[in-house]
Amino acid sequence: MDKQLDAVCTVIHPDGLEVEVSSGSMTRLAGVSKALAGTEGIHLAIATIPPACASSPHYHVNCESAIYVVSGKGRFLTGKRLEKTLNIAQGDFIYVPPDSVHQPVNDSLSEPMELIVARNAPVEIVVEFDPATGKVVE
Repeated sequence: MDKQLDAVCTVIHPDGLEVEVSSGSMTRLAGVSKALAGTEGIHLAIATIPPACASSPHYHVNCESAIYVVSGKGRFLTGKRLEKTLNIAQGDFIYVPPDSVHQPVNDSLSEPMELIVARNAPVEIVVEFDPATGKVVE
């Protein structure tokens, strides 16, 4: 076994997180990304949705996502017309396949919802989507 074992690990501290593009009222801070750690096949971030707010409907072209609900409760809308409602709460895990239209919604009137989001791509391609028209938002 002649593997090179000198790859260097990286720690990203809370004051060094990467501010990512917001989606609706949802904000996201990346902790592991191509820009921060030089990743090639993974991305990890924390998303926050304020009380009584939601992300905009969207889908990811180039990656799968795994989401963990750290705090809060609400709904995870999915389907081309957001016709399917999945109830979510603290401790739940969510799998989102590529090209799956979705929208997390925080139903609390007083507490933010926090989500840990992992993807199998270092940079995501997000497409905003209008479920009412069934078309991409330009």
